[in-house]
Amino acid sequence: MPKMPKAIWILVIGMAINVTGASFLWPLNTIYINQVLGQSLTVAGTVLMFNGLSGIIGNLIGGKLFDKIGGYRTISIGLTITMTSAFLLAFFHYSFIAYIIFLMGLGFGAGLMVPCMYAMAGAIWPEGGRRPFNAIYVAQNVGVAAGSAIGGFLASYRFDLVFFGNGMMYVGFFLLAFFAIRHIKVEQDSAATTNVFEQGAIIENKKRFHALLMLCFGFLICWVAYAQWASTVSVHTQNLDIPLTQYSLLWTINGCMIVFCQPIIKYFINRFVHSLKSQIYVGLAIFMGSYLVLSQAEVFTAFLAAMIILTIGEMFVWPAIPTIAHQLAPKGKAGFYQGIVNSVGTGGRVIGPLFGGFLADMFGMAILFYVIAFMFVIPFITTLIFDRKIANTTFSRKKVESSAS
Repeated sequence: MPKMPKAIWILVIGMAINVTGASFLWPLNTIYINQVLGQSLTVAGTVLMFNGLSGIIGNLIGGKLFDKIGGYRTISIGLTITMTSAFLLAFFHYSFIAYIIFLMGLGFGAGLMVPCMYAMAGAIWPEGGRRPFNAIYVAQNVGVAAGSAIGGFLASYRFDLVFFGNGMMYVGFFLLAFFAIRHIKVEQDSAATTNVFEQGAIIENKKRFHALLMLCFGFLICWVAYAQWASTVSVHTQNLDIPLTQYSLLWTINGCMIVFCQPIIKYFINRFVHSLKSQIYVGLAIFMGSYLVLSQAEVFTAFLAAMIILTIGEMFVWPAIPTIAHQLAPKGKAGFYQGIVNSVGTGGRVIGPLFGGFLADMFGMAILFYVIAFMFVIPFITTLIFDRKIANTTFSRKKVESSAS
């Protein structure tokens, strides 16, 4: 197996630094908006929705800028915006209006950078198949684990330290970009970042496309549910007097499990689960169990149990959806289909905090978690029926194992 090029390692380190900085803040946003700024969970969810929408806009513009001015310049612009927003947030975080503006700045700046890093990874090492993307995925989870732990520790002393720490991580990323990423050579033509809207002008093989949309509707529900952990669940833990450090520890455990438990999950899937659809069914059942546990949680150990269950479910469901999308895609449309999957995941993260905040404000946390658990019936149904109009098609992990190795 060939070694990853040095340039890929640079991008992996950059992504780890980037996500570590972001993870200082994102698990704590709803807590700060609700308990320090005094806003309702519905309002907090709306603010996070604006942050997510800013990230989507950044994704679209970032892809365009990559094609026109290159990866380093686009990443530099994104870093300038995120650094400025982070440090201004450190000084003006007591103003609700300023918090909204600078949080949107963080979302937009980060959104500019992410598609560039993925496009650069694919262009630098095309013969690596999915390995560069898998490496970036692991780096993201390392960042989540480290950033959540450090952010919770800083917040337990003073919240403004979280904002300064966020800004300093972006400074570190900027230095890496200036001294290392700047020297990475990328052929623009081999790193297509064309967005979903451009590629979707002509839809080939409508049955497969409709199957993808049906599958992704269930995927959207999963992300609406998952987004509660960084929004309504965070405030719920504070209302139960669970320390910030312990809430942040939940995300550290989530990231560590994703990094270190992959071999166990892979063995279980290979031994007992015989199709990608079955893999999704197992994951959805585990997801549902997590929220049923969450509905009864009043102490940290119960939240810990729910997070462990959630993470196991995540490791079943999250890889299966893009794999099926890859197998559904007609020749030359793999990027388009993956773009739809990514956009749906982002959409769930945008809708989730507002949806959960509204239900929690109106009916309370227990009702919210019961509703979320029941909602997993929808992805069960969409997974069951999405491929019924596609003849002679089975979805197997083996079809993509060679590209993932």
